[in-house]
Amino acid sequence: MTYLELVNAVLRRLREEEVASVSDTDYSSLIGDFVNDAKRQVEDAWDWTALRDAFAITTVAGTGTYSLTDFGVRSKLLYVHNETDNQIVYQESLQRIRELNLGTDNAQGTVQYYAVNGVDANGDARITFYQTPNGTKSINVYAVIRPGDLTTDTSSVVIPHAPIIQWAYSYALRERGETGGQSAAEQAIFAKEDLTNAIAFDAGYSPDETIFGVV
Repeated sequence: MTYLELVNAVLRRLREEEVASVSDTDYSSLIGDFVNDAKRQVEDAWDWTALRDAFAITTVAGTGTYSLTDFGVRSKLLYVHNETDNQIVYQESLQRIRELNLGTDNAQGTVQYYAVNGVDANGDARITFYQTPNGTKSINVYAVIRPGDLTTDTSSVVIPHAPIIQWAYSYALRERGETGGQSAAEQAIFAKEDLTNAIAFDAGYSPDETIFGVV
């Protein structure tokens, strides 16, 4: 659904007139803020299949740290794979990678480990490899990419839209102080149920992530 469609879906539940643009009225703009609040909540609740993607890094000999452009601060690394050599690149702590680099005088070689090394000037995560690449390699960083806020009427979401609408409606009821109808607390229960069901359906795409061994 688009940003405008989500806002109008909430407005209808509030028995308000639909709008032609999110910014048409002060109230529709407020509902737009609630929609973005709800979108972030739903995105952060689960590693949605629709948000999973890969960052392609082409290494340069002698360069060990790379920025993940448009990664942001809410995304999550899943695993890293060296496509050129068909090898998994395992995660290590940044401290351990620094220790390894000191111990080998930062020798260049095959990429074995990675660590997240802060963020760049754009707020995107940086990733540091050990060993520092000794040539051009194709490395894919597989991650859950949680996008920024919806800003235009035609901006759309790829995650389930029902929980977003239900949570935004709950926020709107709380702000309005609705009486004689459904309360914000009651609506929050419906929103949680919708979110739980959506996660359960999506989890079916990756059952190995929700099955735990007995210790």
